[in-house]
Amino acid sequence: MLAARIGETLRARGQTVSVVESSAGGLVSAALLAIPGASAYFRGGAVVYSRRAGRALLGLTAEDMTGMRGETEPYALLVAGRMRDTHHTTWGIAESGAAGPSGSPYGDAPGHVCIAVVGAVTVSRTIETGDTDRPANMDVFARHLLALFDETLRGQPEPPPA
Repeated sequence: MLAARIGETLRARGQTVSVVESSAGGLVSAALLAIPGASAYFRGGAVVYSRRAGRALLGLTAEDMTGMRGETEPYALLVAGRMRDTHHTTWGIAESGAAGPSGSPYGDAPGHVCIAVVGAVTVSRTIETGDTDRPANMDVFARHLLALFDETLRGQPEPPPA
């Protein structure tokens, strides 16, 4: 299982993660927390589903959002980095998208998501499923973020022993 491999890698390296989700609705956090011993690496997560939640949970200001909108790679990177910083974790990961069945107020089609990983390296991607099935998109979005995080972790050298 992908989340188990991520948890094992983080635990072995003494690293930690915090998560920001919107359209995945907590599925990423749930997958990581379902692994026994998750408290060794999981520091917190938030479902940021509105601007109000962004202000309350991440401290996002109007200045932070100048020239930016949700459901973009720059936004996913911003919130992943903010969560990493506020939770003092090695990694911050995030997704922001439109699960469906309709598109977003920003004009993105259902099945559109931007995912990001911020830590020793910074990576982001945009995924388009072309699907209007909300539960299916939520699952796909969570899986893509976990896969990108796993790929990023596997691409990093092992830290030297302490």
